[in-house]
Amino acid sequence: MRSENKILGLEKLGNFIHGFLTKAEIDYDEKEARFGALIRRSEIENPWFTSDYQRYNLQQWAGLFTRENVENWLSKYPLSRTPKRVGLILAGNIPLVGFHDVISVILSGHIPIIKLSSKDRLVLPFLLELWNGFSDKELVYEIVERLENFDAVIATGSNNTARYLEYYFKNHLSIIRKNRTSIAVLRGDETDEELRLLADDIFLYFGLGCRNVTKLLIPNDMTLDRLFENFVNYQNIINHNKYANNYDYNRAVYLLNQDLFWDNNFVMLREDEKLFSPLSVVNFSRYQTMEDVNRFIENHKNDIQTIVAKPELGLKSIAFGEAQHPSLDTYADDVDTMAFLSVI
Repeated sequence: MRSENKILGLEKLGNFIHGFLTKAEIDYDEKEARFGALIRRSEIENPWFTSDYQRYNLQQWAGLFTRENVENWLSKYPLSRTPKRVGLILAGNIPLVGFHDVISVILSGHIPIIKLSSKDRLVLPFLLELWNGFSDKELVYEIVERLENFDAVIATGSNNTARYLEYYFKNHLSIIRKNRTSIAVLRGDETDEELRLLADDIFLYFGLGCRNVTKLLIPNDMTLDRLFENFVNYQNIINHNKYANNYDYNRAVYLLNQDLFWDNNFVMLREDEKLFSPLSVVNFSRYQTMEDVNRFIENHKNDIQTIVAKPELGLKSIAFGEAQHPSLDTYADDVDTMAFLSVI
């Protein structure tokens, strides 16, 4: 039997977040004022984590934490009868990117041993503290500087660090995640609204997430002007100092190398077969047939997190604008975290 307190506590946490996001700062109670201060401090420590993007991220979480959502998600998995200590090495590329792993471990009946990312070390502990309070103190978790005394591990890192993680944890049950990114496949008949939603998939969180689109596959006859026209809502992104530094650097490199690129003063489009693109750059390739598309996807399947496209293309894809709105049963790298936790 799953703990009702934990599920109800998570729903209360969602309600708290919703209340916080809809209140004026002058109306904050003590907990909300503390929360607001942590968000501001988090942006100071990591300028990529703007208050706006942290709030946007929190809004997505709050919408997921209904009792119905959580119970429907958990109903597919057995509850562990013997709690195990599960080490978690969390990423820090976008706000609260490791929260899903923490929630999964707790609700599966195990104990998370959490190593926070130095880039995202403030807000998650506060949310756990609140969730614990809303759950009659039933949560058991540890936040540590070094993982020790664990039975299994879930770790996220770059392709380079993943090799070390795989070696270090070779004697433990584990999920080791590497770099991934996302693509969009266009037919050329997308509406302006769909292309504006595609801009969300590209630019939210400055493009730093594995679910952000860094590669476009477009038909041979599609013009790039329509993309730039519908990306304009994100033109103020260039006012962010760290993003602007990346844009200026990459533009200078392309100019020095006399590389061909298209530029609208805040993002560059570059015809390049590579899946991963530098920050402030979106790679694109043209295709003639869907066989070309399917071949590209097959060749890069281990590096693609998600595909954004119209359903008419027949791909395993999500709708435009949905890349940064994963559900509770959406798992990184398509590895079912809850299924893994149910058998350790």
